[in-house]
Amino acid sequence: MAHNYEQPRTGCQAHRWAGSGGYGILDRMAIRWLTIFLDFPARDFGTGVAFWREITGSGLSPYRGADAEFATLLPSAGDPWLRVQRVRDGAGGCHLDLHLDGGDAALTDTAARAASLGARVEHRGEGLIILDSPGGFRFCLVRWEQERAVPDPVVLGDEGASRADQLCLDIGPGGFDRECSFWAGLTGWDLRAGARPEFAFLERPGGMPARLLLQRRGLAGERDDVTGHIDFACADPTRLVQRHAAAGARLVAPFPYGVTMADPTGRLYCLPMRDPVTGKLR
Repeated sequence: MAHNYEQPRTGCQAHRWAGSGGYGILDRMAIRWLTIFLDFPARDFGTGVAFWREITGSGLSPYRGADAEFATLLPSAGDPWLRVQRVRDGAGGCHLDLHLDGGDAALTDTAARAASLGARVEHRGEGLIILDSPGGFRFCLVRWEQERAVPDPVVLGDEGASRADQLCLDIGPGGFDRECSFWAGLTGWDLRAGARPEFAFLERPGGMPARLLLQRRGLAGERDDVTGHIDFACADPTRLVQRHAAAGARLVAPFPYGVTMADPTGRLYCLPMRDPVTGKLR
């Protein structure tokens, strides 16, 4: 999970997706906000929520849902972009919500376009459409609720500022190009090459709380579904490791410009050395 994100000078040409207007998937302004969900099995839910609250400096909303399975991590200022969910089946992971301007028509039009790009629609509900990307990564289309204030980085003690500002999609080698094309087409954001060939990223618009990094795994697994993990931009990963370890995480491995960590439930995440405000490599 080595993270060297950006092509500093000569990145690939921007891939732009032009549309015919309206609130469809090709309209850059349709996606106004995004939310990263941390999904936990029941056995890990309490431990996982407590840990992620601490390392993001967040409060916690009241639990909601039929089984009190959802909650929001609340920043001290600004609009939330991290949520937690207790899942009934599976090992958990991450999924992504895209918040669309334009009401239910935007959701319907965007889902149709996503399907034409290779996504699978799994469920339709009131103000919600659940889909899987071509590589099997779960995401949801939801209504925009006027979120627009990106929270500042948090400072945990003397370890410097950090912010959970990136969702990295981990993609099997056979599906990397297709997944890159899908997410560029879905968002309408420019696809950029990373400084290393196994990385690409989407150039997020201003006012978006997190960005999407795409990483090609070195080896195919038994199942090659796309998974995801969170990255924290931080000025000094070595110092921040100590603070996260005090909260219950463990160091897994160093990589150039950062470290890979595991939370108390075994969930992997990374601390790359990037500017917590701009998200750029330091």
